[in-house]
Amino acid sequence: MKSRKLSGTRRRATILGAAATSVVAGVALLPNWSAGAAVVDDPTVDAKTKATFQRLADAVFTDRTDALVVGKQGDREKPLTNGFSGDVRLSSGAARTEDATLSALDKRKDQLAKAGEKYSKAATAVTLNATRVTGRTAKAAVTETTTLTYAQARGGAPKTTGFQAQHELTFKADRQGNWQLTDIRDTDQGGLAVNTLSKPTSVKATTADDTMPNAARAAITRNPVAVPKTGTAFDYKAMATYAEKYWNVYNKDYPDFNGHADGGDCTNFVSQSLKAGGWKHVPGYVYDYTKWFGNADIQSDSFVGVNEWSWFAQNSKRTTALANVYQLEVGDVLQMDFDRDGSKDHTMIVTYKSGGVPYVTYHSNNTLRRSVASLVASYPNAYYYAYRT
Repeated sequence: MKSRKLSGTRRRATILGAAATSVVAGVALLPNWSAGAAVVDDPTVDAKTKATFQRLADAVFTDRTDALVVGKQGDREKPLTNGFSGDVRLSSGAARTEDATLSALDKRKDQLAKAGEKYSKAATAVTLNATRVTGRTAKAAVTETTTLTYAQARGGAPKTTGFQAQHELTFKADRQGNWQLTDIRDTDQGGLAVNTLSKPTSVKATTADDTMPNAARAAITRNPVAVPKTGTAFDYKAMATYAEKYWNVYNKDYPDFNGHADGGDCTNFVSQSLKAGGWKHVPGYVYDYTKWFGNADIQSDSFVGVNEWSWFAQNSKRTTALANVYQLEVGDVLQMDFDRDGSKDHTMIVTYKSGGVPYVTYHSNNTLRRSVASLVASYPNAYYYAYRT
């Protein structure tokens, strides 16, 4: 996701590729941001304490993804308090919250199954990025990396799907010095991991006028009439290859907007993929949605903004609307409006299709080959917009 409002931090009234550029005085480019940057690492935290924090985080998120495979397995409070020698455990409040979370994920498993989405196994690993201790309170920034194996994948269907999610964990120490996990907060801008239940972040509404084209909404019913691709102007395989290469390892030739207060990296990532497949720059001013360009130093609003990308894509005739999300093919783009307020919130690119089901790859959360069926089952009330590129 990426909001058009960037607080003036990267604005340069520039024509890309021109010999002379006009720079607004005092304006700096956006730095690279990472979703776990809120917690500054405290070097005084000992390795044993960090290890116990990480083990409990791993247990919590493993249980969440396991709930999508086999369902909720009993009361969370007992298995998560055993095996840590009293060093760290869930607080009673956190245990109740986590128990409710697992119940909700169990229901999501059933919803996904009705949509034809089943998983046979899951593998979750947690990386501790930073830990800070202030008195009896500790905060830890962690990255969850999960791979889910599709059950009974046939033919050319993907065997697995994967995602990364950033979280901030809060621990409280009792008078005996034993830590309790009291809170888990998702810190990604997107919040679109399959085991995430919090409401996805909506992009701030952008001001539109009558000249800005409205995208047509796409239906989400299964088995529509197929609309195969006939154009050869772009290399769709190259788009998919790029997206799947950089889905969780960001290309240093571009800025990283993931975790930035004004939005995430989803549209920036999709624009890079389209560029890898042959979309050419349209030089101009960053504010002009009829222009499109991006590199390490400067990006147009249409390169990084969800709504601005849609306006450019339609106005330039580089895309046409598809009537149904299941008509998407490799290299096509899918957008979502979570709260149905007319302002689009998230951008994804199709990198695989099998059995009539498109699979999308995206940033914020970093996700590889998530099925459109999974998105629709998880967010049935969102508005969807499908673009043939």
